[in-house]
Amino acid sequence: MKDEQSKIHVKKLFLLDGMALIYRAYFALSKVPRLTSYGLNTGAIMGFTNTLLELLKNQNPTHIAVVFDTEAPTNRHLEFEAYKAHREKMPEDLATSIPYIHRLIEGFNIPIITKDGYEADDIIGTLAKKAEQAGFTVFCMTPDKDFGQLVSDNIFIYKPARMGNGAETLGVPEILEKWEITEVSQVIDILGLWGDAVDNIPGIPGIGEKTAKKLIQEFGSVENIITNSDKLKGKQRENVETYAEQGLISKKLATILLDVPVELDEIALTLQEPNRELLEPLFAELEFRTLGKRVFGDDFSVAGQQPQHGQMDLFAVPMENTQDSIAEPTLPQATLQNTPHEYILVDSQAEQQKLAKLLSSQPSFCFDTETTGLDALLADIVGMSFSFEKGKAYYVPTSSNYEDALETVAIFKSVLENTAIEKVGQNIKYDILLLSKYNVQVKGPLFDTMVAHYLIDPDTRHNMDILAENYLGYKPMSITELIGPKGKKQGNMRDVDIELVKEYAAEDADITWQLHEVFKPLLEETQTYKLAQEVEFPLIYVLAEIEKNGVKIDENTLHVFSKSLEEDLKKLEASIYEKAGVQFNISSPKQLGEVLFDKLQLDPKAKKTKTGQYKTGEDVLLTLANKSDIVQDILDFRQLQKLKSTYVDALPSLINPNTGLIHTSYNQAVAATGRLSSTNPNLQNIPIRTEKGREVRKAFIPRQEGYTLLSADYSQIELRLIAELSKDKNMLEAFDAGHDIHRATAARVYGVALEDVTSDQRRNAKAVNFGIIYGQSAFGLSQNLGISRKEAAEIIEQYFAQYTGIRQYMTQAVEFAKENGYVETILKRRRYLRDINSANMTVRGFAERNAINAPIQGSAADLIKIAMINIQQDITKKGLTGKMIMQVHDELVFDVPLGEAETFSDIIYERMKNAITLRVPIEVEIGKGVNWLEAH
Repeated sequence: MKDEQSKIHVKKLFLLDGMALIYRAYFALSKVPRLTSYGLNTGAIMGFTNTLLELLKNQNPTHIAVVFDTEAPTNRHLEFEAYKAHREKMPEDLATSIPYIHRLIEGFNIPIITKDGYEADDIIGTLAKKAEQAGFTVFCMTPDKDFGQLVSDNIFIYKPARMGNGAETLGVPEILEKWEITEVSQVIDILGLWGDAVDNIPGIPGIGEKTAKKLIQEFGSVENIITNSDKLKGKQRENVETYAEQGLISKKLATILLDVPVELDEIALTLQEPNRELLEPLFAELEFRTLGKRVFGDDFSVAGQQPQHGQMDLFAVPMENTQDSIAEPTLPQATLQNTPHEYILVDSQAEQQKLAKLLSSQPSFCFDTETTGLDALLADIVGMSFSFEKGKAYYVPTSSNYEDALETVAIFKSVLENTAIEKVGQNIKYDILLLSKYNVQVKGPLFDTMVAHYLIDPDTRHNMDILAENYLGYKPMSITELIGPKGKKQGNMRDVDIELVKEYAAEDADITWQLHEVFKPLLEETQTYKLAQEVEFPLIYVLAEIEKNGVKIDENTLHVFSKSLEEDLKKLEASIYEKAGVQFNISSPKQLGEVLFDKLQLDPKAKKTKTGQYKTGEDVLLTLANKSDIVQDILDFRQLQKLKSTYVDALPSLINPNTGLIHTSYNQAVAATGRLSSTNPNLQNIPIRTEKGREVRKAFIPRQEGYTLLSADYSQIELRLIAELSKDKNMLEAFDAGHDIHRATAARVYGVALEDVTSDQRRNAKAVNFGIIYGQSAFGLSQNLGISRKEAAEIIEQYFAQYTGIRQYMTQAVEFAKENGYVETILKRRRYLRDINSANMTVRGFAERNAINAPIQGSAADLIKIAMINIQQDITKKGLTGKMIMQVHDELVFDVPLGEAETFSDIIYERMKNAITLRVPIEVEIGKGVNWLEAH
């Protein structure tokens, strides 16, 4: 009882270093920005709020304050002009957050302390020492290393929890150990020697952290080092003697002042109840749905004020299945070790059959596979995990013997192939492909958490660990904890203790199931659930089928082509050396820059990188191409070198040893526009504009005799879609009449008859047609066409005069984005534009161009995805032998028996043309050939 009473009377003061904590919150969540519906990035506010709640819940302070700097200069600025002079300007979205954080602190009834002429560090230092004298235990809450100099028996540094690591309290022993010193005041001496690049404290050149610690251990202080500089050697002695005064100034700059004219007002600092009337509308304005429910209770809504009753439950466990519309991140708190769970090993046939029966009675369940590798078509299964309720999952191990593994998997075949049961997974396409090797064709509705989050917030990351941390406040076990770090020495899942594998694998299924429960309502909120159900989730089956189908490569064609490219590269190399007058490594940006700008003097204003070497990127070289033909040679050399290494020489190495085919991997959740991307190989980047690039397509051939390749391509789909979205009368008329759109545009822009349009006029019109979609300026058009800026401006002006609907669409798209923070496609696919209201013209301009272009690109993506789903359904329904083998931009490629070519052509044309009902006519071009180049 006595102990309990003494605890009550402990005075516990927390002094928060406001800006340091805000910066920490901002950068901790900067890779997963959290945007409101009106475009405000609330990541810093959310992070700061979580930190504050964690502090109030776990530390129970009796007294508290948040301390900030002011704009007024301090003595440090007056005495040392360069102090903090080169600090980078605060990120714009962070600056926008500061007033909201001030309102938040006010809502929690926490005093904010500032003092003109003094930094937050000095105010905290002064108050900490005064509070210590008044009998307080003081915690300086900051990530700043300088505060080590303040600690004492009653003053501590409190570092809040971050990214799965718990909060850390540092007292005298911890500081002495961390800095390798005997007195805490020596922190200042180390900082004086070492300096601080962030604050522009110079220190003494050549002395880093390790050397500073060593010198202070030997001499005790900066002053003693200077006095005993004769005991130092070489450059170190020279630096200490030359920069002695700078070292002393640096020590003074690093010293936290303890005599700021601020009073310790115990009553004002006393922790009070938060002000619900201020906080609740602020949470609603910031769209903190989950956090609002956690703080104010279940009835909280961002839609408006809620009835106020009862106390705020600041420390409740976050509600299940309630997350904000766009990534409301929480700092990770939970792990496998501290979270109750029931993960069951199911290793007998009888128990496996019982589990399969249990799964068959569920309307939906999550499953995941553990394997020996990342390539689903080469890896072997190690086990399967299942979950259909939070905190509970099952792990089924499989034998390394294929026949035995087949027998285990077969137990779950009927339930995995049950068309009535929804299958949930994270990147479930991998599991579908893997199980196809074990005679299981997964069927039924799908819910992929990776793809779902891609629809909810396409510009951020979608891997399970990130999603778990951001949406569940949970840090999953890492694979490296199981089998070691990546590299040659990394172990194999089969060699790990089965209990550990069970925990790891079951956790994957459990967390994925929980994410699926969070994402379902979020898809509804963002109005993308229909898109998920009707397009993205069904497409997973189609992509798995295409990947499994593979494509045949003619290795000999590539071998011959490689030899030819080798000869071309040698000729270009000789030409470059001759024009440069010196031999050098053409692939070295450093050497290339020296040749172009120091030796040949192609640009006296040539820009350099941060490391001091000249910039030699493609954009730089293109602007120099008209100054010397050596530049065009270098551009050609780079292009051929990339073509040879990336495709011609690399493709044969990607052939699957079991099938003799190449199986690319399609990425559904990478391109924010909605377009598919692919890897191993990247089919989207195979060059098509150059003759040499097109040659690569010759190597893509039918899989056997009696087969042919069909290539189906949307004709000018982006222009047709801008006509659709803008409803521009003149452009729609041109497409309705079947005119060549570039010729029709030229006729209108130049005021001539269709038949009188010259090739140059058509070329210019084509550049404008496509340039407009990407927000091209008169300057960009003039550079592109090699015409004057005035002429380019006149062309653009006349273009908009003829196509008024397009100008109106562009204006409305930007206005919609500014008001809502996103734009959307015909099928409501969203692209969030966090910089659309930026005060930075360059940043805002980029977002505005995306606002115009994203609905076009995204609608084109939706169109071809629906066509793919419908075509694959027809192939299956009609029992056709031919296969869909590639998707590249707006093109689909098929490998079909000659006898099925006509049937396929009819299906493809019908399904591609009518994928979405549009006002503008859609045209599809289909070609046939003995290789991809000929078919295209």
